[in-house]
Amino acid sequence: MTQIAPLIDGYRTFRSQAFPETRQLYRELVEHGQSPRVMIVSCCDSRVDPTTIFSAQPGDLFVVRNVANLVPPHELRGDNHSVSAALEFAVLGLNVAHIMVLGHAGCGGVKAFLEGLSRPNPDLPFVTKWTSLLEPASARISLDVEEQGVEGRQRAMEQAAIVGSLDNLRTFPYIDERVVQGTIALHGAYFDIATGDLSVYDAGRDRFVRVDQ
Repeated sequence: MTQIAPLIDGYRTFRSQAFPETRQLYRELVEHGQSPRVMIVSCCDSRVDPTTIFSAQPGDLFVVRNVANLVPPHELRGDNHSVSAALEFAVLGLNVAHIMVLGHAGCGGVKAFLEGLSRPNPDLPFVTKWTSLLEPASARISLDVEEQGVEGRQRAMEQAAIVGSLDNLRTFPYIDERVVQGTIALHGAYFDIATGDLSVYDAGRDRFVRVDQ
């Protein structure tokens, strides 16, 4: 187990320090099951952990993570719909009241899409196919952003991808129905790793607004 020694050491720290403080919470979660009010679709980037960012406790968040925090549109063809299955379980099984799409600065999936926009990469066939979901989001980028260079385009694409995923959430009939009924709310958020700033999407103004500290 020497190869995963840091993980084992981390577990031992958790078991001896954090777990005793939350033992009762874990027992209640076992006894009563989970009932999170919030689902988060986040990037699998190791630098962006929703539980850490939102200071959440076990049982607070139902999280699904994937490359570039993407939500595909609703469709029944094909197999292995991981994100769709998670949405279905969260909404129909757990009755979450909120779904947040959490994107971030410096997203590798977005960068891969931008760099290989017109040339699929045979070495990364799954990444290429998955990030092709970003194509509709690329149409959201205005021409003036194109003139801001690589960083401006990257940030614009990262935020456009969040809005695109929010749109795709509404293609799921059971989600759209609940949005109309007011029993579920959809949210977009953008985390800047370097500064720690969080911005939330204001649909009325079609822009991201930084959360006051």
